[in-house]
This record gives sequence, C-alpha cells and structure tokens, in this order.
Amino acid sequence: MKPKLLIEVRFHGRGGQGVVIASLILAKAAFREGKYVQAIPFFGAERRGAPVVAYTRISSETIYRRSGIKKPDIIVVLDPALSRTPEVFYGIKEGGLALLNVNVIPELDIIRSMSLRLALIDATSIAHKLRLVTAGIPITNTVILGALSKVSHVVNIDSVIAAIAETWSGELAEKNIKAAQMGFESVKEVSVYG
Repeated sequence: MKPKLLIEVRFHGRGGQGVVIASLILAKAAFREGKYVQAIPFFGAERRGAPVVAYTRISSETIYRRSGIKKPDIIVVLDPALSRTPEVFYGIKEGGLALLNVNVIPELDIIRSMSLRLALIDATSIAHKLRLVTAGIPITNTVILGALSKVSHVVNIDSVIAAIAETWSGELAEKNIKAAQMGFESVKEVSVYG
C-alpha cells in the first residue's frame, strides 16, 4: 500500500509576477504525474504590484478541502522584498521548505527560530536575462517552478516543462522552458535552521 501524499504549497508575490500562473502550472505538472491537484488564487486589490497569494494542493487521493492554506509544507516567494516580510513564513510546518527569490538569506528572527529547509534562487536576474519582463516587472514564475522541482521533488522537471508547453506556445513557451531549466540548474539549498 502506497503512503498517502498531501503537499500544500503557498505562493507569495505581487500582481504581474505570475503567481497565479505558477500555482496553475504546478498543478498541471502534478496532474500529468497522476496526482490529484487543486490550484486556488487569492486576490486582494487587483492591481499590478499588489501582494498576491496562490495555493496549490497535490495529493495521492481526492482533495475535498477548499480553503486557503494556513499551514503549508512549502512556501514559494517570487518577490524579493516579500522575503523580508515575516508574515510570509507564518504557519509553515516544521521541517518545511521555503524557496525564496533572493541571493542571501533574509535577516529575520522567524527564519532563524524555525526548523526549516531554505532554498535560494536569483530568479529576477534569470528573468531579465531571458527578457521575461512585462511593464518593467520581471516574470519569475517559471524560473521558480524549475527551482521548486529540484529542491522539493514534488514534481519532476519534465512535467514542469510539459505543463509550460501546454500553457504557452512558440517563442514564449521556449523562453519559459529555458527559464525553468535555468531555475532547476541554479537553485541552492543553503541551510537547515532550528
């Protein structure tokens, strides 16, 4: 008998960065692997630059829960400034994974006080390098998904790439696939706290 799987992921970012699309692509990738999935966006003020949260649940069984995720296994932070905000870390489970779009570990007491896996990626630089920028905002979602694939093992990179190819076509798909691959290759798991 296979062990029951339920992984809850909470994404944090700002409007225009692709937070909601990241949640959906992760769900598509997991679905391709035969898992049950759920992707839930949560919008506050619907404007570019406003904080946005999205949730993805991945399970080996039907998912009946329909609420937001208060105690995630994984948090993913697309906006570097939000990585310095203690609230994004609230509720993360002991031993959980925090994937941050930063070069250095944020100086936050909450991070130092927890038993936490921490992974860092400079997704912003990769997005700029690949010209994944809209209205001056780097779109870091596919870079982050490639990194998440490597450090979480929740979905494999081939499933992420297939989900990206299903979401976009042509040059846009190619750039986003390259972004995911670069994220997979560039992410660093830096430390375990607690």
